[in-house]
Amino acid sequence: MPLKTSVAVGILAAALGLVIATAPSGRAQREVAILSPDEAREQLESATKAGEQAEARAERFAREAEAASEATERAVRQAAALAAQIQQTEAQIIAARARYSLAQVERARLANRLANRQQPLVRLTAALQTTARRPLALSAFQPGSLKDLVYVRAVLDSAVPQIRARTATLRSELEEGRTLERRARRALTQLRGSEDQLKTKRGALAAVEARQRLALTEARGNAAREGERALVLAEEARDLDGLIKRLDENARLRATLAAFPGPVLRPDNPKETSQAMVSAQAPDAPPAALPVTAPPTRFQLPVQGRTITGFGEQRASGLRSKGLTLSPEPGAQIVSPARGRVVFSGPYEGFGRIVIIEHADGLTSLITGLSRVDVEVGDRVIGGAPLGVADGEGGVIGVELRNQGEPVNPIDYLK
Repeated sequence: MPLKTSVAVGILAAALGLVIATAPSGRAQREVAILSPDEAREQLESATKAGEQAEARAERFAREAEAASEATERAVRQAAALAAQIQQTEAQIIAARARYSLAQVERARLANRLANRQQPLVRLTAALQTTARRPLALSAFQPGSLKDLVYVRAVLDSAVPQIRARTATLRSELEEGRTLERRARRALTQLRGSEDQLKTKRGALAAVEARQRLALTEARGNAAREGERALVLAEEARDLDGLIKRLDENARLRATLAAFPGPVLRPDNPKETSQAMVSAQAPDAPPAALPVTAPPTRFQLPVQGRTITGFGEQRASGLRSKGLTLSPEPGAQIVSPARGRVVFSGPYEGFGRIVIIEHADGLTSLITGLSRVDVEVGDRVIGGAPLGVADGEGGVIGVELRNQGEPVNPIDYLK
């Protein structure tokens, strides 16, 4: 009889220890903000996908850098590969934080369930401990009849198997709590490791960009003059739309001038040249024509982040959004959405630092809200090339895309 009582006491003591074992660590929670389950699952899914895409870009740029024959082209591809690796690491940080949040939320739920059972277990454990310390011989001299004593012992005999059965669920929950604890610690370790990798990769990118700037120093004369003209346009424009319109007009002018034929040297035999010109204009040799429906240029978002405002949504001001507003991680890497030419780079009142890029097919992209810009007017960039970084205190990034000057939804052009 005392043996069975001691067994019951041990089982209940283990169950009570479960509540303490599954309590979330307050210190860890202070270090990493806990997201809601829905937000954590959403971030985990999007970050996993973004990380896979960034990894694929990094591998592609690395292969292209190895195959490049010119040092300048190789440096451009290396910078793009490092920028993609940085974005991959940023996605890993977001995913690790989401996993940690999910583990902590589950631990909190488990602790709450066990806390509701704690008080009844405490009372029962105390009663069983008292009974276990009381010798059977002395129980006969306690107030009450021997019949009551026999009844209590019979109840204990039947209670011990019930306690075993009911605490089996508690023991499984104890193991669940330990699993959640290991999962949270693993996610926290991954988070810290990714943060260290991010610092290293940012340093490597800064070194590559420094070498690029040094190599392009001699070729910056024309770019500097063009940058000055862009700043003058920014001062003359009434708003950002006006600036983009003026830049588009300049782009069309450059395209028109580039389409003019170059100077033709005086031929030695004018008669042979005239016959050649007639043959070139013969009906059986029509000029090549562009396809009627050419595929649009493919884009990528310059940064990963939660969408605050979608294209066409009504803002608080009552105006419709002309692009996307994203909330990235503080200090996130910003990259070029596609191949093109930088036509504006620098601060613009009310929008932080901005970058405007001309692309093929009459498309122009606008990225606003950068904290630092690493490109200059006249730079030729490829899709995925580093442009700068986001605000380190959680600012938003604006992304707009114009087709022949008209705002279009960037989502329709994503890869």
